[in-house]
Amino acid sequence: MTGAERHTDIDGMADGLADGLDRLWTPHRMTYISGEDRPAEGYEKPTGCPFCRAPKLPPEESLVVARGEHVFVVLNLYPYNPGHLLVCPYRHVADYTDLDVPETTELASYTQTAMRVIRKVSNAHGFNLGMNQGGVAGAGIAAHLHQHVVPRWGGDANFMPVIGRTKVLPQLLGDTRDLLARAWPS
Repeated sequence: MTGAERHTDIDGMADGLADGLDRLWTPHRMTYISGEDRPAEGYEKPTGCPFCRAPKLPPEESLVVARGEHVFVVLNLYPYNPGHLLVCPYRHVADYTDLDVPETTELASYTQTAMRVIRKVSNAHGFNLGMNQGGVAGAGIAAHLHQHVVPRWGGDANFMPVIGRTKVLPQLLGDTRDLLARAWPS
């Protein structure tokens, strides 16, 4: 063999040859990919909506970072980057145009605060902000509006997500939540 090793069948290679790649197993992602964690009643009703349930749970279970009068901030359970936050209204509404003026104002203010806090604790170089309105637009939970605040750093799109289709997150969600909650202004 020319430079390739013979491997047993456990490496998953049909030809039995090593491909020279290391494996980073992320089995927790299967729950998201398969939809196993979707409630039987769906997301359409508040009883099945994780954004309606989160503010009612203790902080260490909910990943809620901050609470306002009309909105709250929660870590994304399946983040694109460390510190990926969602700003959500308490009210179960699907469309941005369904928000009233106080909700819209507080959502904007909490988005700005989220950016400031993330910059303070992790020196983010930039951000992706956005709302996916409807399933066709990419919303995983289209029934409850949520604003994404995704911190970005130079070089954060390395070979892992581009080629390996895997995102490496250097910090546990609970630890990230604690760090951001401590830095959130009172």
